[in-house]
Amino acid sequence: MSKMTLISMIATAAAFLAAPGISGADSSTPVIEEKKAAAPIVRKGRLPVNGIDYYYEIRGEGEPLLLLHGGLGQIEMFAPVMPVFADHRQVIAVDLQGHGRTPLGNRPIELPAIGADLAILVKQLGYDKLDVFGYSFGGGVALNMAANAPDQVRRLVILSAPYAQNGFFPEMLPQQAAVGAGMADMMKDTPMFLSYKAVAPDVSEFPKLLDAMGALMREPIDYSDAVAKLTMPVMLIYGDADMIRPEHMIDFYHKLGGGLRDAGWMRENMSKNRLAILPDLTHYETFASPLMANVAMTFLDGGGKAPNWAEQVGK
Repeated sequence: MSKMTLISMIATAAAFLAAPGISGADSSTPVIEEKKAAAPIVRKGRLPVNGIDYYYEIRGEGEPLLLLHGGLGQIEMFAPVMPVFADHRQVIAVDLQGHGRTPLGNRPIELPAIGADLAILVKQLGYDKLDVFGYSFGGGVALNMAANAPDQVRRLVILSAPYAQNGFFPEMLPQQAAVGAGMADMMKDTPMFLSYKAVAPDVSEFPKLLDAMGALMREPIDYSDAVAKLTMPVMLIYGDADMIRPEHMIDFYHKLGGGLRDAGWMRENMSKNRLAILPDLTHYETFASPLMANVAMTFLDGGGKAPNWAEQVGK
């Protein structure tokens, strides 16, 4: 099996996963490298929660924003857009269970459990309420955290994540089921392993991480009940060439009460929740898109409303 075939298989296989550094851009267009320096880290460390020793970094000033990366990634995958977030917010970025600098621990990877961990973690860091942004795997974690601790989440952004396994294109499901430790040796030159190797405290855990993520992806998950518990404003963001079926994006939005009828002349029928489908972006690019980051920040800041016709003519 060639390296590029393997990368393609792993990238398209990963439920709630993202492969850092994989992009349709040419080699002159860096995906992970920061073009503008983000606010410096003001605090970093580890916090043990329910047997997992989570690594976190805090940077910037302002209203707090919890930032959750995609699968087989780590905090650094947000480097291209970190300045957008950290120039306006105090960003709390966390390496999720088994990822980056956070060890796997002795329990399965389960999104509700990680979400519960993070609700405890941010409390321990001194945040009673904050905005939450999660990409792909991190989006599933963010969904579960917000559903089970709604009093702690002010606004929620879910990027490139479904609410159920059937949100993925069907040809991906057999590939998802194949992810496991047996792929570890073949992945030694891939961006997924190289980014892990750069920061992980114990590189030998990588095969175990693949096994744990594979086990997660083989579960027929459906978080419809969690979606029904969301009480805060929610924005869903996808690329128009995402790994999520467009029908599922709309179904997710419908479950949030959006897109069910015309909003009305004065927005009287408009949901508080939002859906954005961004052009010319795949699943492996949305997390690094400045357009995505600005759309997300506009929502998180409570903006985005354009003047209506009556306002334009002064009526």
